[in-house]
Amino acid sequence: MGNKGSRDDENRVLAILKHALENTNEAFVTIDEDHRVLFFNKAAERIFGYSQQEVIGHDLDVIMSPSCSRNHRAAVSRYVKTRIPGRIGHESEIQATRKNGNTFPASISFSVTEVKGKLFFTGIVRDITETRALREQIMRSERLAALGQLVAEITHEIKNPLMMIGGFARQLIPAIDDEKSLQKLNIITDEVKRLEILLADLREFYLPKTITTEPVNIKKLLREVRSLVREDCKKKNIRTELDIDNKALMVAGARSRLKQVFLNLVKNSIEAMDDGGNLSIQTRLSGDQVEITVADDGSGIPEQDREKIFSPFFTTKRYGTGLGLCISKRIIEEHGGSSLSVESEEGKGTTFKVSLPVASGALEDSSKDPG
Repeated sequence: MGNKGSRDDENRVLAILKHALENTNEAFVTIDEDHRVLFFNKAAERIFGYSQQEVIGHDLDVIMSPSCSRNHRAAVSRYVKTRIPGRIGHESEIQATRKNGNTFPASISFSVTEVKGKLFFTGIVRDITETRALREQIMRSERLAALGQLVAEITHEIKNPLMMIGGFARQLIPAIDDEKSLQKLNIITDEVKRLEILLADLREFYLPKTITTEPVNIKKLLREVRSLVREDCKKKNIRTELDIDNKALMVAGARSRLKQVFLNLVKNSIEAMDDGGNLSIQTRLSGDQVEITVADDGSGIPEQDREKIFSPFFTTKRYGTGLGLCISKRIIEEHGGSSLSVESEEGKGTTFKVSLPVASGALEDSSKDPG
């Protein structure tokens, strides 16, 4: 009876352990000395994309790249012969491959167990894609914070003498009759203004601000933006269209910051049309999101530049700072659940799309539209 009870206890413990290993978040993969897979849990199926039937009983090569397999097989063989651990007992990061061919960063640790003179090797694998992304985000935030402090100090030191240069130059302009001297003073004032804009953009980009969201009437906001650029559009013979979906007038956001974004996008579209054209601003309801598009039929963005337009300091404009679109994208991304994207074809135009969440409980129909 005693032996039977002991075996029952062992079997119960083994069943508990197997169930625990099957349902953990980490992939457990156990092989024997011949590199044959004996255990492949559900997390391993999920992480690597193979079913247990495809792996258990087969060589571990099934889930490994050729180079990884050679190294792993050599390490197993070396340990069987020497009992000297290499990576056993240590955690390391590798680039693993899924069944569909996609690679992903993984953390892996190895252990070895000897049963009746036979060795069994277990690898515990974690997909650290999200962990690495979070780590990079933290590092990026720390770098931005450090740069922000540096930018604040530099702009403070530059701002005052720059204002003095610009102020004195503007005072001298009315008293100058010589055309060449006047031209030089105008260049000075223009360049000072450009540097002042650059300093303001640098502070905007590198000094983080807290976003406080509130219900924002997107129709009123976009009408304000259109009114601000009306004269520029008239001068360049640009026709504007504002098409608002009255099913969703209220979005969740920081009003002044959103206005800054849409004004910047509209101005970019205007600058892309040198010989007149069409500027279209549209909104539509998509689930619990409001999608706002700013589209033009201007020069478009060359293919080689499309991936760079949201990068800091990249600009195709003669006097641009290269921070406007970068700042706009960051402002939108600071609004939770929001996004800013672009589609463009050279010679045919560009469309910017902003997606913002509908303000809680603020779905409206056209009969309730206040403005």
